[in-house]
Amino acid sequence: MSAQTVQQQPLTPVVFHTLLCLVDGEMHGYAIAQQVEERTGGSVRMGPGTLYGSLHRLREIGYIEECDAAGAAGERRRYYRLAALGRDALEAEAARLQGEVRLLQAKKVLR
Repeated sequence: MSAQTVQQQPLTPVVFHTLLCLVDGEMHGYAIAQQVEERTGGSVRMGPGTLYGSLHRLREIGYIEECDAAGAAGERRRYYRLAALGRDALEAEAARLQGEVRLLQAKKVLR
């Protein structure tokens, strides 16, 4: 897959929530994991392997970028920001989910 192409949908929960965290601005990996766990009520938890493996893959496909962020003196954390391609993927996923909700509403499963 090239860095110019939005990944096929649906996004995995880890990818979806990681990209969603970065909409708010630059974050380091551990803060992403904490926010995802909090936001999902603990239903999505990312251990170090999942977290850093996912961040590495998201960088490779161009969804996120590593950036310099102001941290505490001597801090060695890596910070990430959402790239344009990542925003496109998140918007595509939101449209897909919106279509699913409309279908559920039309079938009177969800009001």
